[in-house]
Amino acid sequence: IHGFDPFRIPSAFAVKDGFKQAQLLIDRHRADGHGLPESIAMVLWGSDNLKNEGAPIAQALALMGALPRFDSYGRIAGATLIPLSELGRPRIDVVITLSGIFRDLLPLQIKLLAEAAYLCASAADEPIEMNWIRKHALAYQQEHGCTLETAALRVYGNAEGAYGSNVNNLVESGKWSDEGEIAETYTRRKGFAYGRTGRAVQQTALLKSALADVQLTYQNLDSVELGVTTVDNYFDTLGGITQAVKVAKGGRSSDVPPVYIGDQTRGDGAVRSLREQVALETRTRMLNPKWYEGMLEHGYEGVRQIEVHVTNTMGWSATTGQVQPWVYQQLSETFMLDPEMRERLAKLNPTASVRVANRLLEASARNYWQPDAATLDALRRAGEELEDRLEGVFSDSPEGAHA
Repeated sequence: IHGFDPFRIPSAFAVKDGFKQAQLLIDRHRADGHGLPESIAMVLWGSDNLKNEGAPIAQALALMGALPRFDSYGRIAGATLIPLSELGRPRIDVVITLSGIFRDLLPLQIKLLAEAAYLCASAADEPIEMNWIRKHALAYQQEHGCTLETAALRVYGNAEGAYGSNVNNLVESGKWSDEGEIAETYTRRKGFAYGRTGRAVQQTALLKSALADVQLTYQNLDSVELGVTTVDNYFDTLGGITQAVKVAKGGRSSDVPPVYIGDQTRGDGAVRSLREQVALETRTRMLNPKWYEGMLEHGYEGVRQIEVHVTNTMGWSATTGQVQPWVYQQLSETFMLDPEMRERLAKLNPTASVRVANRLLEASARNYWQPDAATLDALRRAGEELEDRLEGVFSDSPEGAHA
């Protein structure tokens, strides 16, 4: 539980750190062979911003070339622009999506971010090639005949009282046919724009238009305990917006933007690609005997947690396509193709064990990995054996294996 003063977020430290993290992201994108990004889609969570005094909020402002403005009592009063001569680079267009918790806890910060975007779009004295928010806002205004205020809306979230994008529920149910369905679910749920008044107005078309310009998607990781495969909220938000960007750009596999995670859990922070982050978490958690043996000590719940990690890993494949095939191969070998391990899982939690097998088979069916025929056959047989156990018809004796 965190005590916080809503009038002092982001703090002076967060503003300083926000600039550092913004530069780390720009540097990483350039190191991967890209230019300065014109437009970034960034996910903001409420809990993270409480813990670090609003550093991700300050990072979004820094990318735009803006600062929070405080009144004589030190309370947040709005945004102010950093002169381009001082900024030393163009203003980057930042499409911000909020969690429902952020919307509920930080209304002043929503107005701050919306005002920063509006001030950038209204800076008529700045050359268009140095202010990409204004460039995109003017293009949208001309195309749709709306006000500049509307064209400059860059803060999006759920409708009042609604939470999440439902992408996690879609993936967990397995009842989705194509990735366009994921993007449509995301934009429908998160298509509510928050302007300087702080009130939500549905602007799905504007969101899709803004996402079509996005060149990378990004979210901070702020907890040592939670990784991007630990809980489904990460692929629900960052994965969901990445898939929405892909569809807004045309829906081809080449339209998937680079996805970055800002790991702020130690030192000065590090920016990793999602591919690197998933590989790191798979090796340090899922494939690490210390981790899974620790989980299995918790019995029924431990097996369920293993299943949750496998499902969340597939959620990243569904939303970004950034999970490498070896991840599924090694998960299969560790948990399903080893008879002794399979036996342990089945005894502790037969239902979750079946789900692990089915999820790995679903990942293969959806072409997220291509196991060889022998592996696929062994995985199917393991799944059938676990189904039989669940239904109480399994026998250890060879002749009664499928009685």
